[in-house]
Amino acid sequence: METSCLFCRIVAGEIPATVVHRTGTTVAFRDIDPKAPSHVLVVPVAHHADVTELAGDPAVAADVLATAAKVAELEGLTGGFRVIFNTGAHGGQEVFHVHAHVVGGAPLGPMLARP
Repeated sequence: METSCLFCRIVAGEIPATVVHRTGTTVAFRDIDPKAPSHVLVVPVAHHADVTELAGDPAVAADVLATAAKVAELEGLTGGFRVIFNTGAHGGQEVFHVHAHVVGGAPLGPMLARP
C-alpha cells in the first residue's frame, strides 16, 4: 500500500466509499463526481500506478476487466457501457493508482470532446 495514495486508502478502508463489488484482488466503488447515471471505479487492491504498470501483472489486469463486466451487470447496463482507463497526465489521469471507469445508464455521446 502506498500510504499517500487515495485509492490505496479506500481499499484499506481508511477513507469511506460506496463499494459496489469486491473480490480478492479488486474493489469497485462509486465515483464521487459521476459523469453518467452509473459511474463506478474499479481498482486493483495492489497498487499499480497506471495501465502500463498493470500490464506487467496480467492476472490482476484480467481481474480488473472481469470486475468491470460484473459491475456493468450489477448496475443493469444492458444498453451498453464504457470501460475507460486514463493513463498519465495527458490522458487525464488524476489519481495515480490505475482504475477503470465503468460508465453508462444513458447515451454517452462521442468518445472525445472536440478541442
